[in-house]
Amino acid sequence: MYFMTKKILNQNDIINTEMANSYDLDCIFSDNPINRVKNEPLVKNKNDELNKLKKKIQNIENCELKVNASKLVFADGNIDSLIMIVGEGPGQKEDELGKPFVGEAGILLNKMLKAINVNRKNTYVTNVVNFRPPGDRKLKSSEITKYSNFLRDHISIIDPKILVLMGSTAMESLLGSKIKISKERGNWKEVIINNKTYLTMITFHPAYLLRQADQKKYSWEDLKKIRKKIDELGINF
Repeated sequence: MYFMTKKILNQNDIINTEMANSYDLDCIFSDNPINRVKNEPLVKNKNDELNKLKKKIQNIENCELKVNASKLVFADGNIDSLIMIVGEGPGQKEDELGKPFVGEAGILLNKMLKAINVNRKNTYVTNVVNFRPPGDRKLKSSEITKYSNFLRDHISIIDPKILVLMGSTAMESLLGSKIKISKERGNWKEVIINNKTYLTMITFHPAYLLRQADQKKYSWEDLKKIRKKIDELGINF
């Protein structure tokens, strides 16, 4: 079966009207040049997008975390990094300085990254929630859910090749609360955010490892998998 098609031909084309009619084609002649170049979407400025997101978080309402915190703890590191690390929430030191992972857990994180030849400065680090929980209490599921929308936007802006979720809170924020970190850590997963798939590794939070030193052996296995994937993807620092 043949379908009739409508073509746009230039008047200077060698096919004239009579020839077109002989083929029983419905043709429209035009002097306008054919545009063969597709319009590319505008490239968004990461700094601008991050500043907009930061402002949204600063303006959040009805948030116990915000009311009791000293500073908003947004992120740290290279915004163009292909490796993004997500922790749980700020502690006392982070609340004082306004940066994530600067306390004891941050020191351990730096050592963990160094063990696989990754300088923290070449990564991008943030948390699920951006304000310190009162008394460093455990985050409520409602708070994790509320801030997960900001986190998803944050990940989309940074657009990493490798996403590392450290701790059960980070895992819950993107994958839900029905799974256990002890079973899910160490396995590569594909997390879909805003119609894009991100290669994701779940592992223990450094703060947890400070309390449970015997679990470091499992984190080391996770770190080696991350290093292997970095090499496979050809990520250079």
